[in-house]
Amino acid sequence: MAALARQANFMLPDDLLNDLKQLVGARQQSRFVAEALRKELQREKIKNVLKTSFGTWKDEDHPELQDGVDHYVLNQRKSTRTERKA
Repeated sequence: MAALARQANFMLPDDLLNDLKQLVGARQQSRFVAEALRKELQREKIKNVLKTSFGTWKDEDHPELQDGVDHYVLNQRKSTRTERKA
């Protein structure tokens, strides 16, 4: 289901508007701008999440990683077959 589209008026610098008109077909400009804006807004959301979550990881909350992530992963991947009795 397509989202409803609404008209919005923006001021754009002349050079940007000229490039848009030159490079994107007249019937595709709204779609092009919407996709570019969607991508940029997603980047801003990610930046905000990274800013607000910075510092939430505490080493003392994860003692299983004190010897390093590689060591932890290798231990998790060890097969239990060698520990089974024949």
